[in-house]
Amino acid sequence: MTGMDVSRETRADLERFAALLKKWQRSINLIAPNTLDDLWARHIEDSLQLLPLLPETARVFVDLGSGGGFPGLVLAIALKPTRPDARMTLIESDARKGAFLNEAIRATGANAHVITGRIDDVAPSGADVVTARALAPLRRLLGFAARHMAPEGTALLQKGGKVHEELAAARADWHFDYALYPSLTSEDGVILQIRELSDVSAKPA
Repeated sequence: MTGMDVSRETRADLERFAALLKKWQRSINLIAPNTLDDLWARHIEDSLQLLPLLPETARVFVDLGSGGGFPGLVLAIALKPTRPDARMTLIESDARKGAFLNEAIRATGANAHVITGRIDDVAPSGADVVTARALAPLRRLLGFAARHMAPEGTALLQKGGKVHEELAAARADWHFDYALYPSLTSEDGVILQIRELSDVSAKPA
């Protein structure tokens, strides 16, 4: 699985995004300060590795808890040349981070928009793909994903070394199919792909 090699145009957009993030980081904690010097590998490449897992037909994307733009805004920038009709919604509860995301969208021309609010207060999105990184324990995160994912949609969730424990706990509330892909940027990280997500309490149609 690759996705790190991007076009010259995309790399230029990502470099503009990175420069803006470093500027805003002086006043807003967008990423952990000790990762700022390794921004490209720790955050941008970490987000780009989701690209090969995006279904070819997907056009409606939602990123939950977007923060500094990972992975959602990075993906929106990368998709700009190849899927100009793709639309990324970035949901972020912090208004200051939302302001940064809006500025980054303007700077890069990404086909994205920001909704500032709590994930469970935002109207369902019917997304083909839902993404999230380091947001919440899986059992809770699947509730967010279920709200915003289309019935035939996919969730791509970046998780850490306790993913198997989280999967076991999530089975108490959710039915789902899943696949795991090792992270290319973190030794214990994984990308968790979720499909066929439904509440265990839901009655069959």
